[in-house]
Amino acid sequence: MNIEAQRLANLENKEKLLAELNLNSRTIASSKAQHVKRENGRSAKRRKIEIAQAPTRSSARIQSTGERPSYKEESDNVRTTTPQRVKVKLQSSKGKPTSVADLEEDVQPSPAPDVGFMRENWSKWEVTGPTPIRDDEIGTFNFEDFPSFSPNKSPEEMIREGSFGGSYWRPLKSRRLGIVIEEDWKELPSEWIQGLDVARYLTSPEYEPDVNKYKVACGQSIEEWEASGWIMHEYDVRGWFQWYCRFFQGRRCPDDERQVSRWRKCVGPTGRWKRMLLKAYLKMGVRDVFDDGEDEDSREVSPVMHQTCHHWAYEIKQHDLDEAWHSPR
Repeated sequence: MNIEAQRLANLENKEKLLAELNLNSRTIASSKAQHVKRENGRSAKRRKIEIAQAPTRSSARIQSTGERPSYKEESDNVRTTTPQRVKVKLQSSKGKPTSVADLEEDVQPSPAPDVGFMRENWSKWEVTGPTPIRDDEIGTFNFEDFPSFSPNKSPEEMIREGSFGGSYWRPLKSRRLGIVIEEDWKELPSEWIQGLDVARYLTSPEYEPDVNKYKVACGQSIEEWEASGWIMHEYDVRGWFQWYCRFFQGRRCPDDERQVSRWRKCVGPTGRWKRMLLKAYLKMGVRDVFDDGEDEDSREVSPVMHQTCHHWAYEIKQHDLDEAWHSPR
């Protein structure tokens, strides 16, 4: 049998086999086409989701022009919640990306806490630390007994300017302690909250990005901090900012070194968030600090990282940016 005859015989045998299986060449081709279509559909959906998760922000100026800035430069290094002008539910911790989780120390909760004893100590501390002195030139606070701690936002400024979505002092259910903590905001000095809408700026049951100074959402909930073991319940059941409020007023406790260390890692002289934010300014070629979009010709630089720094009692100032521009790169 010659080669052509053999080829024809093979084709005839193949057609018989396909007929027995109730298949033909058109069915196979159609199946392949549908498979490719499904694969392409999945890829397109993945790309769409990734784009939808990119941080967005809308200032009054941007809303009027219909333009939106791009914050894609953050995507490789910053995990944040997507800023939206909507209320963010706090009851669930699922699906909320982190902003500083990889900077936290592995602190485990203390065993068998005496809740009654803790409650007494939370509010019956004494002032033992010196009053902080503010540098008139650069605006930082200096603590004589902790010279490496130099925030430039007081707790009162953080509260009045807008932080933590107005929900930091809401009623809190501690899974670790098995109790609800509420109304502890009343221990704040009266002058810090005089004339303030407490329900909006302190005890909102929902996280509202519009309350924040930079109108974006960022960070994790207190419940998530607790679940990760970052809270030392015997000192501050709400964590970092509650510690800062008490420290600023002169309380000193065994958790001070840890909290100052966390601050330094985030926004200290070489802190990660401070460095990343200044790097964003340099990358965009911006030489003036973020102005919240008030100037029509201004360029907005990472509101999310700005709000993150604000939550850590620090705001990038012009001298920080000038120093960054003059430092060797």
